[in-house]
Amino acid sequence: MSVQTSHATLWVRDQDEALTFFEKLGFTVREDVKNGDYRWLAVASSSQPDLAIVLAVPGYPMDEETAAHVKSAVAKGMLSGIVFSTDDCFATYEDLKAKGIEFTRPAGERPYGVDAAFRDPSGNEFRLLQTAGAPA
Repeated sequence: MSVQTSHATLWVRDQDEALTFFEKLGFTVREDVKNGDYRWLAVASSSQPDLAIVLAVPGYPMDEETAAHVKSAVAKGMLSGIVFSTDDCFATYEDLKAKGIEFTRPAGERPYGVDAAFRDPSGNEFRLLQTAGAPA
């Protein structure tokens, strides 16, 4: 028996806005299912189709107080721990910047590789990483 990750949840303010953002990163819709007011929306990268990111809006099945806390944490950029990898951080940085992605830290050499930081419209912050083993 083996266990592997199939989905990771990312809390967002607005699913359509988040979908547009992820499309700029090259992700496509893997699942989009509506059940009343509830919507299960998951995106995946073509280079990693078995791992989907669920773009979830705080709400059902949470109570209102919990949803409000999650929304507040999302707005502060406190709930994202996602790191995206690339084989050329400088080129990917320039490409995503040209697509309107907001970077909070430009691509630069670090002891562990080349990385940059960027935000989505919900306030989540992400890292873009080219590990030190890959040529800059």
